[in-house]
Amino acid sequence: MTNKKHTYLITGGCGFIGSCLIRNLAKKNNYLINIDKISYASNEKSVGNVNKSNYLLIKKDIRDPIFLKNVFNKYKPNYVIHLAAESHVDRSIDRPEDFIFTNIVGTYNLLNSAYDYWNKTNRDKNFRFLYVSTDEVYGSLKSKDKSFKENSLIKPNSPYAASKASGDLLAYSWFKTYGLPIIMTNSSNNYGIWQFPEKLIPLVIQKCLRNKNIPIYGKGKQIRDWINVEDHVDGIIKVLAKGISGEKYNIGANNEISNLDLVKLICSLMDKLKPKSDGKYSNLITFVEDRPGHDFRYSLDTRKINRQLSWKARINFKKGLNETIKWYLSNKDWLNSIEESKYDGKRLGRLRK
Repeated sequence: MTNKKHTYLITGGCGFIGSCLIRNLAKKNNYLINIDKISYASNEKSVGNVNKSNYLLIKKDIRDPIFLKNVFNKYKPNYVIHLAAESHVDRSIDRPEDFIFTNIVGTYNLLNSAYDYWNKTNRDKNFRFLYVSTDEVYGSLKSKDKSFKENSLIKPNSPYAASKASGDLLAYSWFKTYGLPIIMTNSSNNYGIWQFPEKLIPLVIQKCLRNKNIPIYGKGKQIRDWINVEDHVDGIIKVLAKGISGEKYNIGANNEISNLDLVKLICSLMDKLKPKSDGKYSNLITFVEDRPGHDFRYSLDTRKINRQLSWKARINFKKGLNETIKWYLSNKDWLNSIEESKYDGKRLGRLRK
């Protein structure tokens, strides 16, 4: 492999957001090092047809500090984009230890290795470390509350959110204490192609295709802001290029919708794209016991990235959702293979007794 332009070290690059990032960065023939332990939600094919001479997948775990130090010394990255994380709230309720070790200890290992390497480069002024986080670290809003700003207090309510908030704090502390050029982003809920069907949108599509009940937690009144993964990745790339070290940037699309209304919208789009033989897909909606500690509303104020970096989301939500559904309809074999071998769609995230 030859270093044609810049070397990017990306963690979690076979995940939903990471693979989209790699597909975009690969268009410019960047040298891409992808560290992914290949968990249940990883997919090596999702990175697309990358140029093998400029792409390397290393199937290792970021919880291994010696391995990380060797990677930095061998490949000498210009940029680090840290995406690797356990990310499903329901699974964090069932097995919080996985989230603690990957999202906290793994992040510490990466920060520590990056700092040691950066010192060896005489603190290269062009080196950058981007830590990608979530709106869930801020906690929950009421319906009339103003959107979360970058300086809003963090108040995580799930083990997943707490583990990511810990990463936020660690990343900032490595900037403040050690001077490591860290930039942080917090995004709203992502949707798009290649998303593992434990998440709401692909799960609903899968339930429709299987003619199975679509579970809605509680009354479905919880509100989320949705952003297409392509827009999110575009924001990440803009922040990496133009963002200021020590700063954080909210990346959202201002598409707030309740879970119930979203599911109804998916069902209506499915009715048009693949009509059901008996009735409408919305007839499959079933209300189930709510998730423990379920946050009511997430909403991000994105004026900082809009004004300072001249970035905003571009993909219309309904159009993007429609295109996403079309992709899943064209990739039913992939959905079926997951249901057969990895996740059958059953309820996760119940309190342990």
